Amino acid sequence: MTLRKLSGLLLAAVACIAPAQGMAQFNLGKAVKAAGKVAQAVTLTDAQMAAYVKQSVDWMDKNNPVLPEDNDYVKRLRRLTANVKDADGIPLNFKVYDVIDVNAFACPDGSVRVFSSLMDIMNDDELMGVIGHEIGHVLKRHSKNALKQKLLTDAALDAAGAANGKVAVLTDSQLGAISESLINAKFSQKQESEADECGYDFLVANGLNPWGMAMAFEKLSGSEGGAKSSAIQKMFSSHPDTQKRIKKMSERAQKDGFVKPEAK
Repeated sequence: MTLRKLSGLLLAAVACIAPAQGMAQFNLGKAVKAAGKVAQAVTLTDAQMAAYVKQSVDWMDKNNPVLPEDNDYVKRLRRLTANVKDADGIPLNFKVYDVIDVNAFACPDGSVRVFSSLMDIMNDDELMGVIGHEIGHVLKRHSKNALKQKLLTDAALDAAGAANGKVAVLTDSQLGAISESLINAKFSQKQESEADECGYDFLVANGLNPWGMAMAFEKLSGSEGGAKSSAIQKMFSSHPDTQKRIKKMSERAQKDGFVKPEAK
């Protein structure tokens, strides 16, 4: 899940800005906590997983402000992703949520959602680096495996009728639980490193400067957090390996002969 990043002062300023009129915080709904029904989650097939992910993404699109095609944020994203290829055979689809959270995520079904507040603080290279990182989690099946593990441990689909090969219509609480799993999945250091490499390759493949990866991380690591902090901000502001990841991406870009642009 997939994967999405101003100096520390600018990020801190953004964190302190009051929500613009009409903008909302990202809506995850109510997460469900169920116990004793893990056996059903164990039986989930890939097809069932895909169906439940699609239901969850459709629910998130319905319950969050999706910007229209004529919006400037969407025009920018369409320009940047116009020639992006499918992810290992999975068709990608992109939408922008007009919310105050600084985030982006990619789902195993190829749905990529970018938050307008993330676009506000990222230049094109940095934004695409974050998007490439999130897509990397999908390519490497990290998002799918994390969701499966979530279902195994929390049994979020306890009432979904996963047994007998059926795909049930999920409740709002179940959809909220799956959404939370997709967006706030916890990945290992190895998985994050693999997604970083995918993000770097994604930038190069799309004719952008791969320095965007390191620069995006630098911006996010400068975040001071706060009540509205997103998972992606918290990950980079507190993750002990962030500086190592920045160093690794910087050294790779230098080795490959790319010039670091001036920070904007």
